[in-house]
Amino acid sequence: MKLDKIDIKILSELQKSGRISNVELADLISLSASPCLMRVKKLQEEGFIIGYSARVDLAKLGQTVTVFTEITLKNHRPTDYSRFLATVEKIDSAIECHLVSGGYDYLAKFVTPGISEYQAIMERLLELNIGIDKYFSFVVLKSPIVKAHLPIDAIATR
Repeated sequence: MKLDKIDIKILSELQKSGRISNVELADLISLSASPCLMRVKKLQEEGFIIGYSARVDLAKLGQTVTVFTEITLKNHRPTDYSRFLATVEKIDSAIECHLVSGGYDYLAKFVTPGISEYQAIMERLLELNIGIDKYFSFVVLKSPIVKAHLPIDAIATR
């Protein structure tokens, strides 16, 4: 499916406010409600929209620590990557994990109640012997810029 300008506007608006009513969305993109709804359903069917969720203010839940972790594996066979990912995927506190180029293999993002909980996770990963050679932790002190939406207009026009 090739996206047109209306589809891109729909995606942009929905990522800003996933709870927007179809009528409000249709008004924002200058389309009547029925065709708007049909387009949203098509975007869902085609996998452009993969779900809806609420953004939660972590500060309201209590103290948390966010840690970015550079992880290097001992070996680089497909089975090594699979074993590592299968284990990390089961850790609720691991909210992102990216295979990256450069001096290490993965960049993972953990959110835990405190630094001791993060350290316990890392010690457990090492004990499981899933191929971690070394890791470096970067504790987030402050996050002055966090965007919840992607620059869809810029990305989709390529």
